[in-house]
Amino acid sequence: MADNLSDTLKKLKITAADRTDDSLEGCLDCLLQALTQNNMETSEKIQGSGILQVFASLLIPQSSCTAKVANIIAEIAKNEFMRIPCVDAGLISPLVQLLNSKDQEVLLQTGRALGNICYDSHEGRSAVDQAGGAQIVVDHLRSLCSKTDPASEKLLTVFCGMLMNYSNENDSLQAQLINMGVIPTLVKLLGIHCQNAALTEMCLVAFGNLAELESSKEQFASTNIAEELVKLFKKQIEHDKREMVFEVLAPLAENDAIKLQLVESGLVECLLEIVQQKVDSDKEEDIAELKTASDLMVLLLLGDESMQRLFEGGKGSVFQRVLSWIPSNNHQLQLAGALAIANFARNDGNCIHMVDNGIVEKLMDLLDRHVEDGNVTVQHAALSALRNLAIPVVNKAKMLSAGVTEAVLKFLKSEMPPVQFKLLGTLRMLIDAQEAAEQLGKNVKLVERLVEWCEAKDHAGVMGESNRLLSALIRHSKSKDVIKTIVQSGGIKHLVTMATSEHVIMQNEALVALALIAALELGTAEKDLESAQLVQILHRLLADERSAPEIKYNSMVLICALMGSEPLHKEVQDLAFLDVVSKLRSHENKSVAQQASLTEQRLAVES
Repeated sequence: MADNLSDTLKKLKITAADRTDDSLEGCLDCLLQALTQNNMETSEKIQGSGILQVFASLLIPQSSCTAKVANIIAEIAKNEFMRIPCVDAGLISPLVQLLNSKDQEVLLQTGRALGNICYDSHEGRSAVDQAGGAQIVVDHLRSLCSKTDPASEKLLTVFCGMLMNYSNENDSLQAQLINMGVIPTLVKLLGIHCQNAALTEMCLVAFGNLAELESSKEQFASTNIAEELVKLFKKQIEHDKREMVFEVLAPLAENDAIKLQLVESGLVECLLEIVQQKVDSDKEEDIAELKTASDLMVLLLLGDESMQRLFEGGKGSVFQRVLSWIPSNNHQLQLAGALAIANFARNDGNCIHMVDNGIVEKLMDLLDRHVEDGNVTVQHAALSALRNLAIPVVNKAKMLSAGVTEAVLKFLKSEMPPVQFKLLGTLRMLIDAQEAAEQLGKNVKLVERLVEWCEAKDHAGVMGESNRLLSALIRHSKSKDVIKTIVQSGGIKHLVTMATSEHVIMQNEALVALALIAALELGTAEKDLESAQLVQILHRLLADERSAPEIKYNSMVLICALMGSEPLHKEVQDLAFLDVVSKLRSHENKSVAQQASLTEQRLAVES
């Protein structure tokens, strides 16, 4: 065969120069046969023979051999090492020209050749881009879209594949195709050719490719993609095929408009059916599909409109089904159920309805099952749901009397930052009531843990929430005992640091808590306030023009409260506060200006 091949290649060079079509055709048939028998070896020989440049001159529309030459290029470009040589041999421009041919076989082989050269090849894609190949292929898709004869469907499949290889994982080329309007065409293709498995598969892969790009979502939302995908999904029996549809649904469902379209097209019912079918299976692929279906369900609930549509005033069958997942023995369903409740709990009306209908007890039972060596994701999800449910004022007392704080405090020993974060958030939402704040604020174990977490520098969220909860315990309880517990646990320095936070809301919460400490237990906290350099920090906040009006106001209130302590009073005098404060008397904010006058008088009297 090797000798034969060498002879063929030599002969091909001569006949190509003479343009004798008959003998040329014989040589091309020999090459195709050799490629069928051993593609890689034959391709290496072709590359070594310098015949690639000859192919460029053979790619002419008038010749009867053109389709065979394109076929040979398609075959050799299956090898990675041949793609750049094909570009270097100048094959791209004549191939792109052939996309204007009226001959279906030429179009088919040309589409294959360009698609294979583009596969995973930056050079190939770049050359096709420069030659304007993508636009011609998109135009072909548009004009062939409605044709359902086998030859047209084969051509459509090849062109879809070519565009997929051309743009795969390349944002700028994907954006180019989107601007050419390829999305509505592909959606139309999917609708018309849903019986053709190969073409449907190509469309799905192309969608999966384009759907990752944010700019594509708007275009997808203006088509009936949701309806087509749900229709296709319902037809799929095999796991692999459903998986392909899932891979397109997930990125598309990140768009709120598409979420609603998917809900209206009946996707939720399909997902619930899958959950029901797979929940008791221990087959790996069924477990994976259960996870995908329940995750997608939770994603659909992230859209406000789609979520409200499915809540149906708490009477919706979907909401009821999701509720039944929480007591299930399947961890994935428990997780999805808790996350779904957290998503339903995104407005006061829903939260109040759910708390009145016993959801809190269900979530507490779920948490109870996960206290010892529990599933961290389930703990996190259940705490998220409780935190959201605790936002409406009317729910707080009900949740406190249901024993939520006790249930949540069981997780104080958790070493997992996501769980710590949600635990802190839930407690902070619940303690608006003085009694609850006082009870928690005197809980030494809790306060010590908060102080420890205030130093969790690797976990900014946990650190921030711990500081905010410490401050909230003081602000809501206004209790001397709570302040003493926090002082004894070493919490004062953290509240002082919190006053320098980059978030105004946190600065403010810290200053109000510190003012209460100064008013109620200045003697107890005096040493800690001094060593944390509170007075110097207040001076900085007042002198800084960027400080918000409420920060300036509360800093001055705090200065006045600190005057009852001898060492702190002395620090205030040493730092020449009068200069800074007197400037604030002309502040544009009236409250700040008034407080500056009062503070100035106080400082003048005390000096």
